[in-house]
Amino acid sequence: MATVTPAPAEAGSAGYLTVFRTPEFPAVFAAHLMSVLGLVVAEISLSVLVYRLTGSPLMSALTFALGFLPYALGGTLLAGVADRRPARRVLVTCDLLCAACAAAMVLPATPVAALLVLRCAMAFVAPLFQGTRNASLPDILGSGDAYVLGRSLLRMVAQSAQLIGFGLGGLLLTVLAPRAAIALTAAGFLGSALLLRLGTRARPARTAVRTSPLAGMRAVLGRRRLRALTLLFWLPPVFLVVPEALLAAYADGIGAGTAVLGLMMCAMPVGTLAGELWAGSALSARTRSRIVAPLAAAGLLPFLLYAGRPGVPLALLALLLAGLAHAYTLGLDQWYVDAVPDELRGRAMTLLSTGLMTLQGAGMALAGIAAEFFPVHVVVTGSGVLGTAVVMVLLAELRSAVRQEERLRDETARAAK
Repeated sequence: MATVTPAPAEAGSAGYLTVFRTPEFPAVFAAHLMSVLGLVVAEISLSVLVYRLTGSPLMSALTFALGFLPYALGGTLLAGVADRRPARRVLVTCDLLCAACAAAMVLPATPVAALLVLRCAMAFVAPLFQGTRNASLPDILGSGDAYVLGRSLLRMVAQSAQLIGFGLGGLLLTVLAPRAAIALTAAGFLGSALLLRLGTRARPARTAVRTSPLAGMRAVLGRRRLRALTLLFWLPPVFLVVPEALLAAYADGIGAGTAVLGLMMCAMPVGTLAGELWAGSALSARTRSRIVAPLAAAGLLPFLLYAGRPGVPLALLALLLAGLAHAYTLGLDQWYVDAVPDELRGRAMTLLSTGLMTLQGAGMALAGIAAEFFPVHVVVTGSGVLGTAVVMVLLAELRSAVRQEERLRDETARAAK
C-alpha cells in the first residue's frame, strides 16, 4: 500500500501548523472535533434526560458507567476489522452508526431501556473508530514527526473537550431540551462522516487475513518490545487517575468548597495540555525521544506531596506537575508507531485505546475501594510510590527487549555474510 510521507515537521511553533498543510489532515481534525464535542454533549444531555424520566440518580449515573464495558468488548472483538477493512469505510460507517443511535435517542417514544442500549452501541464502536483513525494517521502524515504532532493535536482536542464540552453542554441545556441537545450530537456525527468521506483518500485494507480476537491480541502482545510499549501506555494512567477519582473526598476532608474543587479538577488536564503543547512546539523529535524515560519515571512522584495531607496550593501543584510530565507521551507515540508492523497497526491501535480506557476506569474503581480502608492522602501517596515502581520495571523491560532485538539483528547480519 502506498503511503504518503510528508517532510518531517521542524520543532518550533510552526511544527503544529505544518501538520495542517497536509491535505487530508484538516478534514480529520475537524471531524474529530465535531464528534468529540458531540459525544460529550450527548453524555451530559442523556444523563439529564434519563434522570428526568426516572427520577433516579443511579440510572442517571449509569449512563456514564455504561461506556466502559461495551468499550472494552468492542475494542477486543472488533480490533481485527481495523486492518481487514479500508480505513475510510470503517470510519464513515462508525460515524453513521453513532449518528443513527443519537437520532433514535431524540425520538420522544424511545424508552429509558432503549436509551441505555443505544448508549452501549455508541460505546461499542468507539474503540474501533479511534483505533482505525490512529492507525490511518501514518498513512496521511507519514510515520515520523508529523504523525507525532498530529496525534498530539487530536489528543489535546479530546482533553479540551472534557474541560469545555461539559460546560458547553450545561449551557445548551439552559436553552434546549435534552433531546434537542442530543440532536446536535447526531448532526455532529453526520458532519464528521461527511468530512471523512469527502476529505480523505480511499486506501485499501492492510491485510485480508481474518484472525480471532484472541489471536489478534496475541499477535500484538506476543511481541516483547510492543508489549512493553503497550503497558507503558496502559499502566501509568491507572495510578494517574487516583487523585482525580478521589478529589471530591479529599477537598471535603480539607474543608475546600465546590469552587476550589472545580479548580482542582481542572489542574491535571490543564497541565497535560500545557505539557503536550510545550513538547510538540518547543522540542525536536530527538529531544522528545530522550525525555520519555526520565519524565515517565518521575511523572507520578508529585503525588508524594500528598504524604503530608497538603492544603489546596500544594495539592494543585502536585496535580499540575503530574499533568505536565505527561509530555513524554509524544516520544512514546513515536516509539510505538516505529515498533508496530504495518499489517498489525489497526489492531494494535484499537487495543491500545481500549486498554487505556478500560484500565483508567479500573484505576478509578480501585482508588475508591482503597479509600474505604485508608485515608485519601495515603491512597494517593501510595499510588505515586507503586506507580513509579511499575514504570521503572516497564522501562527496564523495554530496554532489555530493545537490546534483544539488536542482538538478533546483529546475529542475522553476521549469518547473512
